[in-house]
Amino acid sequence: MESDRGADGTAGGTADGEQAKRWNGPAGNAWVESQDMVDALFAPLEELLVEAFPAGQGGRVLDVGCGTGGTTVAVARRLGPGGRCVGVDISEPMVEAARARAEREGVAASFVRADAQDHVFGSPAFDAVVSRFGVMFFSDPARAFANLRRAAREGAGLRFVVWRGIAENPFMTTAERAAAPLVPGLPAREPDAPGQFALADAGRVRALLEGAGWAGVDLRPVDVTCVMPEKELVPYFSRFGPVGIALRDADEATRARVVPAVRTAFEPFVHGAEVRFTAACWQIDARAS
Repeated sequence: MESDRGADGTAGGTADGEQAKRWNGPAGNAWVESQDMVDALFAPLEELLVEAFPAGQGGRVLDVGCGTGGTTVAVARRLGPGGRCVGVDISEPMVEAARARAEREGVAASFVRADAQDHVFGSPAFDAVVSRFGVMFFSDPARAFANLRRAAREGAGLRFVVWRGIAENPFMTTAERAAAPLVPGLPAREPDAPGQFALADAGRVRALLEGAGWAGVDLRPVDVTCVMPEKELVPYFSRFGPVGIALRDADEATRARVVPAVRTAFEPFVHGAEVRFTAACWQIDARAS
């Protein structure tokens, strides 16, 4: 979901900066209110992270940009009673929702409201670091990945799922392309800038991770079909991403122009009662050296 999160994971940046303001305000609340839809939409990608761990073998895992805790809880359940998954996110509303989820489901998961780029995790304590769309928003990714390396034990595994390029993910920019003539000032995408596609360049990702102390970096392209109910489509694009941000303060006349135009642009992805699109991603694996 991009969108503003990439549907994604963490909003990086400094805790008192732009990202913190966004994720502790309307954007964070939108994710909390839509968590069931988001979790269902990206369930196939969550499975890529969960399958990295043998069932019931325990261990301690860090989930970066945990959002409302879906992946954190799934990993904790996979680890079994001898394990624990710790989620970190900059958004207080999402961390609160994640804590409530873990309590409801009775799993060994805990959560920290912090900026993973700078948070002091203490002595190396984690056997693995994972993230689903949670590492593309750091203002200084080199520093962030080095900080995560310091939190990991020697030999700890890393597995991230991030978006590949804009051209390979047309669904993700459909709303802003359709709305651009009607909503002046929508922000332009900047290559390598913090945002949904910040880690699309495989060479850049490899250099960032190797420079931060991660070895054996492997990027595998994965293409996953994601599905949402058609009835969720308008709420999706009117709440998330650049168009969702613009519509939060738009008057009714603007909404009346923009929403139908954007909905029409999504028609190629609508199949009866479902919306289907391909999430073109990287599965990134590495090990703490």
